[in-house]
Amino acid sequence: MASEASDLFEYAPISLWEEDYSAVKQFLDAVRVQGVTDFRAYLKQHPEAVGECLSRIRVVNVNRRTVELFQAESKEHLLANVSQIFRDEMGKHFALELTDMFDGVLAYEREGVNYTLTGEALDIRLHWAVLPESLDTWDRVLVSIEDITARRRAERAVEASEARFRGLFEHAPISLWEEDYTQLKAFLDDLRASGVEDLRDYLREHPEAVKEAMGRIRVVDVNDRTVKMFRAESKQHLLDSLGQVFRDDMGTHFTEELVDMWEGKLAYEREGINYALNGEPLNIQLLWTMLPGAEHDFSHVLVSIQDITVRKKAEAYLKYLGSHDVLTGLYNRAYFEEEVARLGRGRHWPVSVIVADLDGLKAANDSRGHAEGDKLIRRAAQVLRESVRGEDVVARIGGDEFAILLPNTDEEAAQLAVKRVENLIALNNQYHQTPVLSMSLGAHTGQPGSQLPEILRAADDAMYEAKRQHHRRRR
Repeated sequence: MASEASDLFEYAPISLWEEDYSAVKQFLDAVRVQGVTDFRAYLKQHPEAVGECLSRIRVVNVNRRTVELFQAESKEHLLANVSQIFRDEMGKHFALELTDMFDGVLAYEREGVNYTLTGEALDIRLHWAVLPESLDTWDRVLVSIEDITARRRAERAVEASEARFRGLFEHAPISLWEEDYTQLKAFLDDLRASGVEDLRDYLREHPEAVKEAMGRIRVVDVNDRTVKMFRAESKQHLLDSLGQVFRDDMGTHFTEELVDMWEGKLAYEREGINYALNGEPLNIQLLWTMLPGAEHDFSHVLVSIQDITVRKKAEAYLKYLGSHDVLTGLYNRAYFEEEVARLGRGRHWPVSVIVADLDGLKAANDSRGHAEGDKLIRRAAQVLRESVRGEDVVARIGGDEFAILLPNTDEEAAQLAVKRVENLIALNNQYHQTPVLSMSLGAHTGQPGSQLPEILRAADDAMYEAKRQHHRRRR
């Protein structure tokens, strides 16, 4: 699993940076000890602090897309020239980011400008997050950088003069749609005239109205980028196949858009799902704008659609890292504790807990090296995962310690689960003779009214008793 996670990082289709901010945290902590509470005011008095903090960031690793995006010859070339990437107005953005960090914001998103090593400016969207296991030290920060230069250029182009609009529309590097909402506005006006006051309530009672409203939109034109993005053979092919593009949960998003129009909003931005004509789902970011002069009849609407599928995959990867143990693929301790709290409030009693401690890990590390120790941990994780149901929560909560939450499981079923673990351990050892896989197991069951943390402690005590017996047998 560690190798798979490494590959996900290395070959991700978006720029990823692994960085160490521990020295930045030390600087901010030192400032806080001085009694500073308003860091923005502090930076006004000490502007040199921005450069000081920038110099304290240590870039641990970048992926291949980063090298390509910033036009570097290699990772080493890029890491040796980071100061050429983060310069000029970067200081202003970083000052805001430092203020967020000082205020305890450990994940944020911002847009700004970076530079390639050839000097080319890049409009970027930056996602910054301290990984869960580094909240105390900030020694592991994951940053993703999305190149939004094309979108920014398109947005600036839309603001250009009307004389240049048509050419810019056709050749813009982002999907653009020119649409006529005249009939849709008439539909909304008729509803208002009939006495409808709350459109959301009306659409909840008349869901068929959403589809009728969608059918009243007339697509006037699309640009070349739209044809390519939706895998159409031509503009006409796309316009004749719009039912394949706007379907499924599109109705949910469109309901919110109708409410915005009803409330008088003439511009909005949303994310959603469209579909290419080959059936491929596209995560999209939609910007909807009523062009000046069309406010009275909705006759001229401009829609831009950006394919953010790559960004969504990167966000999903960040979310995965936040809830999973990279070595084993099991849930991590943070997610496990969230589930303990959730199940404690729920209706899934009885709830059983199994705690497992891997025997002999230190000996395996000392005699065979940590790589072999990691293999032993992964074998233990595989056994535990395959011993329980899909709805059970299997987590690695420590270096050699695991735990399983089993909702709707009584004591008898929990003991059967323990027996399955023991049987699979024996089976696993038939295929991996050395080092021998051995785990000390403890289980406990709680009934309605129980406190899950107490059940967890009881299972932990049972596990330690099993471990003591294990050591006595070995002696």
